[in-house]
Amino acid sequence: MSFATQSFQGDKNKNLSLIDKMAEHEQVVFCNDPSTNLKAIIAIHSTKLGPAIGGCRMQPYEDFDAALEDALRLSKGMSYKCAASDVDFGGGKAVIIGDPQTDKTPELFRAFGQYVESLHGRFYTGTDMGTTLEDFVHAMKETNHIVGLPEEYGGGGDSSIPTSEGVIYGIKATIRMLFDHEDLQPVTYAIQGLGKVGFKVAVRLLEEGATIYVSDIVENNIERLQEHAMTTSGTLEIVDSNEIYRQPADIFIPCALGGIINDTTIEQFQFKAIAGSANNQLLKEEHGVELAKRDILYAPDYIINSGGLIQVTDELYGTNKKRVLAKTKEIYNTMIEVYKTAEMNQVSTVEAANQFCEKLMAAREKRNSFYTRTISPKWSIR
Repeated sequence: MSFATQSFQGDKNKNLSLIDKMAEHEQVVFCNDPSTNLKAIIAIHSTKLGPAIGGCRMQPYEDFDAALEDALRLSKGMSYKCAASDVDFGGGKAVIIGDPQTDKTPELFRAFGQYVESLHGRFYTGTDMGTTLEDFVHAMKETNHIVGLPEEYGGGGDSSIPTSEGVIYGIKATIRMLFDHEDLQPVTYAIQGLGKVGFKVAVRLLEEGATIYVSDIVENNIERLQEHAMTTSGTLEIVDSNEIYRQPADIFIPCALGGIINDTTIEQFQFKAIAGSANNQLLKEEHGVELAKRDILYAPDYIINSGGLIQVTDELYGTNKKRVLAKTKEIYNTMIEVYKTAEMNQVSTVEAANQFCEKLMAAREKRNSFYTRTISPKWSIR
């Protein structure tokens, strides 16, 4: 199970850093199936708290190093996200190298499913960027270790519902820290991205009567929100994608791309806080420190956007929407704790969140050390 393609060779220094990052992981699997043209990586960061879990994305990565870097970074982040969400899973991630528009075949995903199955329950996966449920219907013919399924397949359904609810709870915690109340209406918001989560957050804020500035590159999303806004007491302002960073809003809600908090955008911010669902919002962790220096309160993305993770892990115990939403509500308390810890210790919220998760992981690892936790899927379609 290895790649033999010379185009995936990287420079020596970069390879050395990747080797160091691989050393932080329990297992990295290189999946190569010439008959289906499958080239993929499964990175398992940790199973100390339970089986690893993480979505599978498909992208035409520039080279093998870029794919490996993505898998290693995201799988480590999932370990922290699982700890913060109080789910009995560890961090993992899968990436498939290829163009999701042209390279997908049922056979490719069945081959990928065989690799997942070969891990004997150490890794669970599902849809992510560039992959769809239909892809995993094919993978499910080879493995039962798939999550994030629709209700007709025994899953919890649309995971953007608890994700958006979690974002609202995180925003309320942020408002509590900024203004000492939790009323959504008097606060102004700038929302970047009106996908499944961003749209639901925007609708909720409009229904509360808030003023929101929004940007999206998909015109249909804008038009749908404009139609909905006419039925609410809120105020909607549409702005250009490049202008969203300059809006005079209290809270910035990024719900689209990662890496959007960087040297260039930080200089444009007038926001008092940032609290959104996008993954990997900070281009570098140091940008979290820079936000703290500028007194911009930052909600670490892997905590505020964890409602979807809570739902897909809950599937494996039997779907229960009330249980999912009750657990999602705890995002509020976790955010308050992180904010107060950062304030008390005079560190960035990123540092406080990481320390919070590392403490939880150490405590749970000690508690779980005497046995190995496994999950038995409640369905089988093979």
